[in-house]
Amino acid sequence: MKDAIKIAREGVILDLEITAGAKETAIQGYNPWRKRIEVRIAERAQKGKANGELISFLSKLFNTSSKNIEIVSGLASSKKSVMIFQGNHEEILKILGSK
Repeated sequence: MKDAIKIAREGVILDLEITAGAKETAIQGYNPWRKRIEVRIAERAQKGKANGELISFLSKLFNTSSKNIEIVSGLASSKKSVMIFQGNHEEILKILGSK
């Protein structure tokens, strides 16, 4: 999972693979072939609803404001990179490791 978490000057970048329209919103696991963390989102991918739910889910998961989370690439794709501003790499890895 470490391959999907990168340290940046502003914080931490997570490489994610999103499945929208799932039964529930949750971390699914890690895809070692794509080097992405798999996340299921309950909202359908329509008019930014899934992106909004993703940001809300991550803000709760990492106990930070949704203002500190931004999709930096893949806005209209299932493969996204998300910046967690002022995120702590070790804490994020620990939280994701427990999922």
